[in-house]
Amino acid sequence: WPADLHLLGKDIIRFHTIYWPIFLMALGEPLPKQIFGHPWLLQGDGKMSKSKGNVIYADDLTTFFGVDAVRYFVLHEMPFENDGVISWELMVERLNSDLANVLGNLVNRTISMSNKYFGGVVTDTGVTSDVDDDLRAVVCGTYDKVCRKMESLRVADAITEIFTLFKRCNKYIDETEPWVLAKDEEKKDRLAAVLYNLVESIVIGASLLEPFMPSTAQKIAAQLRTELRGFKSLKEFGQYPSGSRVTDKPEILFARQDVKEVLEKAEAMFAARAQAAAEGSAQDGAQDAQPAADVIDVEAKPEISYDDFDKMQFRVGEIIACEAVKKSKKLLCSQVRIGSQVKQIVSGIKQYYTPEEMVGKKVMVLVNLKPATLAGVVSEGMLLCAEDADGNLALVVPEKEMPAGAEIC
Repeated sequence: WPADLHLLGKDIIRFHTIYWPIFLMALGEPLPKQIFGHPWLLQGDGKMSKSKGNVIYADDLTTFFGVDAVRYFVLHEMPFENDGVISWELMVERLNSDLANVLGNLVNRTISMSNKYFGGVVTDTGVTSDVDDDLRAVVCGTYDKVCRKMESLRVADAITEIFTLFKRCNKYIDETEPWVLAKDEEKKDRLAAVLYNLVESIVIGASLLEPFMPSTAQKIAAQLRTELRGFKSLKEFGQYPSGSRVTDKPEILFARQDVKEVLEKAEAMFAARAQAAAEGSAQDGAQDAQPAADVIDVEAKPEISYDDFDKMQFRVGEIIACEAVKKSKKLLCSQVRIGSQVKQIVSGIKQYYTPEEMVGKKVMVLVNLKPATLAGVVSEGMLLCAEDADGNLALVVPEKEMPAGAEIC
C-alpha cells in the first residue's frame, strides 16, 4: 500500500473515487496511485439478469470450454473503452479460430514435424534465411509491445500482441514449407533450423502467455520439454537448448467445437435449471393448510403481477403410465393425460411414490413449461407438490373428482 492500481467496475466509480478517498485522507493514508473502472460484459445486446434468464455463469463456461479458454475469452473480449459482449456463439468462435487453429494447431504441427523428420530432436544448425530475421524481429519485439499495452491497462490488446506472434509463426511455416525441405537431403540442416526457430518462438510466446493462460502455457512448455522463461529474457532469441527432444505424444490443447451442439447442450442445461427452479417455487407455494403447531414459515418471494401469473397454465391431469428413469435414484417418468393430449413429465418423487402408485392418480400440472431433458429423458411439464419442514414431498391433488384437462384457476 498504496495500491499501484485500484481496479473496479465502472458502475461503482463514484463510491471509490469520492467516498473511499475521503476515508483514506481522514485516516492519513495514501491514495491509490491509479484507478481503473473497467467496462461490463453484456449478454447479447443487454445486461445479464436472473429475471431475464440469460445469466451465463463462469462455472457453466468452464464446464464447456475449460478454465483457460474462458480466461482468454473474457480478457480478450473486454475492450478498454467499451462494454464487451459474451455469448455461447462467440465463445465457440474464439475457441475454434484463435485457440484451436492459431495456437493449438501451431504447437501440434511443430511437435509433429520435429518427431516425423528428426525423431523429436530439435537442433540449431545455424542455417539461416532472410525470412528468419523477420520472425525473430516479431518474436523478440513482442515483449515490449505487451508491456506498453499493460502499462496503459489495455489487457485485450496485450493478448492480441501475443497471438500476433503465434500467427507470425504459422505464416513462417507457410513461407519455409518444411514438408518441401524434407524431400531434399541437402536441405536437412535448413529444415532443422526452421523447426528450431519455431520451437524457440513458441517458448517465448508461451512465456508471455502465462499470466493470462497459466495452465496452457505450462502444457506447452511440458510438451517442448523445457521451462517457461522470466520476462526479462524474452527479448533474446536462441535460448532453447539445441539437441533437446520434444514429446513424442503431442497433446491437443484445444479441441474444435460445433456451435450447434454447444447451443443444444446449453439450452438443455438452462431448461433443466429453469425447471428445477420452477419445481421448487411450485412446491413452496403449494403448502396445504396445517394446524398451528405444524405451520411452516415461508420466506416471501418478490410480488408478481396478475399478468405474470396468467402466463402459467395449470390443468388437472391423469397419470396413465409411469416408470422409473434408468440411471436415476430420484426420477419417475409419467405419461399424463390432459384433455385430449398426453404429456411426458419427469419428477423427482421416486423416494415417495412407486410407479404403480402413480398410475390412476389425478394431479395438478403446470402444462406450458418449456421442455427440458433430465437424465436423458424429455420432460414436458411439471407436477405440483407440497413439501413439509423435513423435505418430504406429496403430490397436490384435486379435493373433488375432476376430469383430466380441467383448468386450475
